[in-house]
Amino acid sequence: MAVGNSVGDEIREERRKAMGRMSGKEKFAYFWDYYKIHALVTVVVIIAASSLIYNYVTYKDYGFYAALLNAGVSDEGEGLPEKWASEFQEYAGIDPAEYEVYIDTSMSLSDDVSQYTMANQQKMAAMMQTGSIHAIVAETETFERYAQTEYFCPLEEILTPEEMEKYRPYFYYTDTATFPDDDYDPTEVRDLSVLTIDHTDPSTMEAPVAVGILLTKDNALADSRLYAYLADSKYDYQGHSAEVILGVPVSNSQPELAVKFLEYLQLGE
Repeated sequence: MAVGNSVGDEIREERRKAMGRMSGKEKFAYFWDYYKIHALVTVVVIIAASSLIYNYVTYKDYGFYAALLNAGVSDEGEGLPEKWASEFQEYAGIDPAEYEVYIDTSMSLSDDVSQYTMANQQKMAAMMQTGSIHAIVAETETFERYAQTEYFCPLEEILTPEEMEKYRPYFYYTDTATFPDDDYDPTEVRDLSVLTIDHTDPSTMEAPVAVGILLTKDNALADSRLYAYLADSKYDYQGHSAEVILGVPVSNSQPELAVKFLEYLQLGE
């Protein structure tokens, strides 16, 4: 060992000499053998940091978010959510530099206890609590389950008198007389399908409240073939053909955007 040199210095000197005698291919192989873990860790760290920075810089709040639950798969509907989001952003005058508009058809909810369903339920619950969802669209069974937990605004509280008359033929009613009482055990599973209820006819209900707008026909969503499985399989619920309904969550501080979305879909026009 040279005087004044440490063991580390000697090792580095020997590696330098060895590297000087290697071809380019041999140098790469040597580097990969000794430093591949360090290189891979460095690459992963750079990618993760870049992703975080990009998401931070480009993040936008939702100017409008509509959750189309259990929308099903439709070739005719492919690409429509993105098209609707872009068009509605312009239609509603939502600044694209500040906000994002998202029409979400990815969420599926059912009675099963799969991780996918549980993750969607947790996502829905979190977004509802923060008021991030401006409108929920679902088939009768799913919609009524949310209605039973009083998730939706009564329409008379969010529509003008003119809008009430315009959309009254499309009202969806829930019967509050069927809601669970104060002694209800939340862990108990209630089978609402055994009831026979026509949600379009308030005269048949004990305590009807209009909480939704029917989108089964006379609008762009109905023409898109999303939810087509309901008609194709003649799906019914509570003794009547299933409908597609839009509701406004009580946590939504801008219900007028959901009404604007109905206008965009050209309901009844």
